[in-house]
Amino acid sequence: MHVLETERLIVRQLRIEDAEFILELLNEPGFIQNIGDRGVRTVADAEQYILNGPVASYQQNGFGLWMVALKESGEPIGMGGLIKRDILEDVDIGYAFLHRFWGKGYAYEAALAVLHYGRDVIGLKRIVAITAPENPGSIRVLEKIGLRFVKMINLPGYDEESRFFEVDF
Repeated sequence: MHVLETERLIVRQLRIEDAEFILELLNEPGFIQNIGDRGVRTVADAEQYILNGPVASYQQNGFGLWMVALKESGEPIGMGGLIKRDILEDVDIGYAFLHRFWGKGYAYEAALAVLHYGRDVIGLKRIVAITAPENPGSIRVLEKIGLRFVKMINLPGYDEESRFFEVDF
């Protein structure tokens, strides 16, 4: 199911058939360094990640992490979306892209569209974001779409503090 489209991208719900892509994405060094090791090592692990994470979130919240693909070819390049975490009061925006697609403006394009979707379609009044302290690319994207750095926070399961951003509508 398509959630939204931008000039160059299609954003749609993740499906079991996306497991090989998710396996690749979650095991990229940049993902592990900046987001964390999700322990996804096989296609079966990736299928469980999709079912227990994004698909469960779609059913429970009506949103979640979505597949981001190139509109022209349909090639998957990353994921992005809105996440309701138990540890945060507000919905947060998140994204991750295969390294070979970094630096092309795709994260900005997808994140801006997701932010507008959260505000205009879901009706959120506030969206937050968290990022690793030394992730300049992600920090630039968050600031470019209008979020502002508020403070450093400690998240369960992470050794170092995370940067916390927010935007109110």
